[in-house]
Amino acid sequence: MTQRTLLQQAKCIISPLLPEFHKGQAGRVGILGGCREYTGAPFYASVSSMRLGCDMSFTICAPDAAAALKTYSPDLIVQPILDPKENVDDVRKALRDLFSRLHSLVVGPGLGRDPELQNLARVAIEEARAADLYLVVDADGLWLVQNDPKTVQNYDRAVLTPNVVEFGRLCDAMVGSKQRFSLQNIDNKDPEKTAQKLSKALGGVTILEKGGVDRIATPNEVAVSDTQGGLKRCGGQGDLLSGNLGTFLAWAQRYRERGETEIAAERLPLVAAYGASCVTRTTSHIGFERMGRSMLTQDLLADIGTAYQQ
Repeated sequence: MTQRTLLQQAKCIISPLLPEFHKGQAGRVGILGGCREYTGAPFYASVSSMRLGCDMSFTICAPDAAAALKTYSPDLIVQPILDPKENVDDVRKALRDLFSRLHSLVVGPGLGRDPELQNLARVAIEEARAADLYLVVDADGLWLVQNDPKTVQNYDRAVLTPNVVEFGRLCDAMVGSKQRFSLQNIDNKDPEKTAQKLSKALGGVTILEKGGVDRIATPNEVAVSDTQGGLKRCGGQGDLLSGNLGTFLAWAQRYRERGETEIAAERLPLVAAYGASCVTRTTSHIGFERMGRSMLTQDLLADIGTAYQQ
């Protein structure tokens, strides 16, 4: 399928803005991450999801991150649910109650690798799967997946967004699966097949492999997003992508709820991932053209709307 067709399909799933809609009908996205050390990542993911066009974004974090996050923007709805001091069953119930209101969930930005928070993220993914939520796993959420692939295995509503290092770790984690391969395969002459093998090994999850071009793979299809991006590789741009993808997946859920069938349900994660990649890469290009080497991720937030219009 051509990139032009994919872009048209991505536009098709965007939620309309209608006078009769009430708050939340253009998408409710959860961003799960944020610990004492890392508060910028969930902020970027949450704000980018709203800047792209979802109505509401819920930032689900550890209590240690909540105060800092609340100072960043009055638009943030901060939910300090990820409390290792609480009983796990109580955390599970709080997550379940919140997830019943969401259209999609992003797990990982600023989560950190503390074992207790990693375990609560595992609980969150279990509840997201039980709620049939579209799911993005990024950053330290991928650390969880590489150590326990069964967390997302066979869940075809999940999209993983690894960079080159994270992609290699995921490949190595799947050595010994029926689709046997390792990090050595990444540098072969057909990298698209490697991403597709990883998707198959994980039972059908969509892989958005970030890089000079973004490769989006399912067991049945591989798409390449080569929209021009910026040249400054400042940290945080991946968080914009995860937030944008959370919104596109929320729109995909709303697309299904409206009874639309032009795009098959099994292709919606790939189409959403392509749309999010194009918007994020265009945002980076616009920001770099304006700021050059001094560009920071916070400079890009105001460019998401412009990138969307393009």
